[in-house]
Amino acid sequence: MRVSKTSITSVSAIALLLSLQAPAFGQSLKDAVQQTLNTSPDILIDAARRLAADESVKTARGGYFPKIDLAAGTGRERSDNPTTRAASGGSLSFNRHESSATLTQMLFDGFGVSSEVDRNEARVESTAFKVAGSSEQLALRAVEAYLEVLRRQELVILTKDNLGSHQRTYDQIKVRADSGVGRKADQEQIEARNALARANFGAEEANLRDAQINFLRIVGQMPQSLNKPAAPDLGALPRTVEDAVQIAIDSHPLLKSAAADIAATEAQHRAAKSFMWPRLDFEAGGSWNKNLDGSAGKNDDSYAMLRLRYNLFKGGSDLGRIGDTKQQVYEATEIRNRAARQLEQSVRLAWNAMYSAKERLPSLKQHADSSAATRDAYVKQFGIGQRTLLDLLDSENEYYTASTNYVNGQYLELFSRYRILSDTARLVGYLGVTPRPEATLSDAAPAQEAAPAK
Repeated sequence: MRVSKTSITSVSAIALLLSLQAPAFGQSLKDAVQQTLNTSPDILIDAARRLAADESVKTARGGYFPKIDLAAGTGRERSDNPTTRAASGGSLSFNRHESSATLTQMLFDGFGVSSEVDRNEARVESTAFKVAGSSEQLALRAVEAYLEVLRRQELVILTKDNLGSHQRTYDQIKVRADSGVGRKADQEQIEARNALARANFGAEEANLRDAQINFLRIVGQMPQSLNKPAAPDLGALPRTVEDAVQIAIDSHPLLKSAAADIAATEAQHRAAKSFMWPRLDFEAGGSWNKNLDGSAGKNDDSYAMLRLRYNLFKGGSDLGRIGDTKQQVYEATEIRNRAARQLEQSVRLAWNAMYSAKERLPSLKQHADSSAATRDAYVKQFGIGQRTLLDLLDSENEYYTASTNYVNGQYLELFSRYRILSDTARLVGYLGVTPRPEATLSDAAPAQEAAPAK
C-alpha cells in the first residue's frame, strides 16, 4: 500500500465514496431519529404521562355530574327502648331490612370542580408540550449519536492510514538495518513511533465501538450503513443569534410546558380557595325499610331538598392550603424563568460553536492540505537522503494531527447547526420526522379566577 500523495480533500473523498457505496437500505439520519421517537423509553414515559393527564380531565369533569348511591342491608335487630317497653314490657327482636337510593347534584362548590378541571386541562397542555419538547431534545441526541459514529469512522480511516505509513517506513528502515547501512537509533525510533501508531489505531477502534454502543442506547439498535447527512442550509437557520434566542423563547415547547405548569398551579390555588365558600347541593332520595328500632312493619320515606353546608372553622387548615398553593405558583414561575435562561444559554452556545467552527474550518483545511504536501515532499526527500527519519516522522504526525482536527471541526460545525434547529424547536420538522400523536396540543382554555379570598 503506497503512501497517499493527495491533500486532505482525498480523505474526505474516501469517506464520501464509502458512504456512496453503502447499501441502499442504509440507515439515514431521518430513519434513526424516527426510530428513536418511536421506541425510546424517555419519550414513551412522557407520552404515558400525557395520556394519564387526559384521564385526569375526565375524573375532574365527573364533579359536574350527579352522584347516585344505592344501599341495602338485612339482618337481626334487638331493640330495647320506650316503644318496645310500652308494647311488650321489655325488648323486641325482629328481622331488620333496609334499602335506600340517593341522588346528589352539586349546584355550587366555590368553583372547586371548575378549578380542578382547569388544573387538569393545564396538565394536559403541559404534558403535550413536554412530549414535543422532549422530542426535539431526543432527536438532537439521536443526531449527535449518529454524527459521532460517522466521525469515529472517519478517524479510524485516518488512524489506519497513519499506521500504514509508519509500517511502510518501518519496513524501509528494517531493510536498511538488515543490509548494514541503517543506524540502530533510526530503527529504535521507528519501532517506538510504529508502536504508538498501533496503540492509536486500537484506541480509535475502541472509541468507534463506544460510539456504536451509545447509538444503540439512544436509537434502540446498532448503526447500520450510516450515510453522512448534508449540513442544514443557513437559510433554514435564524439570521442572527438574537433572532434565534427570540424564536426559542417564543416557540420552544418546553417553555410552553412550563407556562402550562404555572396555569395548573394557579388553578390549584383557586381550588384551595373553594373551601372558603359555602357548598350547595340538590339531594333527592328514598328509603324502604322494615322493622326498624323495635317498630314492626314498613317505614318508607322519600325526599327532595336543597342542602347548604358552610364550614366556619377548621383550625386554619384551609388558609394553610391557600398559602401552600400560592407558593407553588411562585415556584412554577421561577422554574419557567430558569428554563428560559437555560434555553437562551444553549442557543447562544450553539450559535457561537457554529460560527467559531465555521471560521476555523478554512484554516484547518489549509493546515491539513499543507501538512499533506509537506509529508509527501518529505517522503521523496527521505528516499534520496535529503531528510532525516525524524523529519519524516514529524511530518507524518503533523499531517495526522491536522487531518484529525479538520474532521473534528467539520463535525462540530455540522452538529452545531442541528443544535440550533433543536433549540428553536425546528429539528423534528426539518428532518421530516413524524411527531408523536401525544404532542398534539390541547384546546382547553385556562379557567378565569372567580373565588374571592377569605
